[in-house]
Amino acid sequence: MFEVQEGAIVLGILYTSIALCARLWFYKSSCWFTDRQMCSWLLPFLPSLTLFCHRCWIRKMFATAALLVFVCLTTTTTHADHHHEPCHTHNMTGLMSVMNLKGETKAFGSFTYDSVGRKLRFTSNESHPADTSLGLDLLMLFDEGIFYEIDIKNHSCEKKKLQMSLHPFDIPDDAKFHSTVTTGSSSVKGEGLKVNIWTGPLTNMKGSYSMSVTKGCLPVSTFYFTETTSFLFSNMDVELEIKDPDLLVVPSVCHGKPVEDTPEGTVNSFLNEFM
Repeated sequence: MFEVQEGAIVLGILYTSIALCARLWFYKSSCWFTDRQMCSWLLPFLPSLTLFCHRCWIRKMFATAALLVFVCLTTTTTHADHHHEPCHTHNMTGLMSVMNLKGETKAFGSFTYDSVGRKLRFTSNESHPADTSLGLDLLMLFDEGIFYEIDIKNHSCEKKKLQMSLHPFDIPDDAKFHSTVTTGSSSVKGEGLKVNIWTGPLTNMKGSYSMSVTKGCLPVSTFYFTETTSFLFSNMDVELEIKDPDLLVVPSVCHGKPVEDTPEGTVNSFLNEFM
């Protein structure tokens, strides 16, 4: 509905600009006609103007045309910028893998993400043969700036402070739109996936990220580049629901735990758990 209204406004502006320019042409080209009555039949179809003097009218004409062109350009640019604002993802349950650029699987497991409460639970799959992060169980509370490293088998828990809240399940608010690409084929139906690429710097540490997100705001993969290493986070078998809300509740083994001191130079984050 808004696109139709914007189109109508732009068409109206273009018509007015053309009509005003046409009137200017008729008056400035009057020497081409022996009798101005020859074109008087067309003037009623053009917007009327009050002519105080010929030179004043010409100046006003150019000023009006310049203003109309500026409005057109401003409207178009604003619409394009609005179209590429970062979106926020849905509640999700699925599988996630983490690989470094050497091809080593750093983690493979299940995740549950609450997009409203900004809570994440990730548990590594011990049955995955290439998973090198066995026993990893993380509960991230991004809004609180706290996360828990949980060991259910040994009934232990560590509570730590988050220094960086970036994670591969939501686009940061300050992310910059890079481009739209199609993975696979764009010409064969069902054989391609169109994604938006968002990029930005890492916070509290040197590096950057590149996130691929579907048109429906579903994160597909995220590259994290740091000075020492780089990782690829991939999401699979995603369902847009929280199947087990209890996974996002702090377990009893973590109750009453104090926040541990962070060693100098350490940046606690979801990313750093795999480094």
